[in-house]
Amino acid sequence: MDKRVREAGLRPTRQRIALADLLFAKGDRHLSAEELHEEAVAAGVPVSLATVYNALHQFTQAGLLRILAVEGAKTYFDTNTSDHHHFYIEGENRIFDIDSGPVTVANLPEPPEGMEIANVDIVVRLRPKRRE
Repeated sequence: MDKRVREAGLRPTRQRIALADLLFAKGDRHLSAEELHEEAVAAGVPVSLATVYNALHQFTQAGLLRILAVEGAKTYFDTNTSDHHHFYIEGENRIFDIDSGPVTVANLPEPPEGMEIANVDIVVRLRPKRRE
């Protein structure tokens, strides 16, 4: 993990390496800073929630993570940085990847002068069907 952090242009501090180990050891997943902090505490990693937030944002800026804002101020971090979209289950705060191939978005507005569309993130919100 030291090499991966270093290749992303970050200094491989003990805390960054420990958090990166927790983040990437379980494959592709989505988690909040609070969830990663809980994992770190359970693993005996002495780290504050503020340090976790800082590390996650540094990992995101370095291209190691994607950030997903889905519910107001609720932010998730995605270890899969490829272009893909997500399902979000309301009330359960669960996110998972849409695996059905590309999603088509039509009739996007023209961006303002001098700007171009860099990316479109789609989060499809789900809830259980209502019984009739």
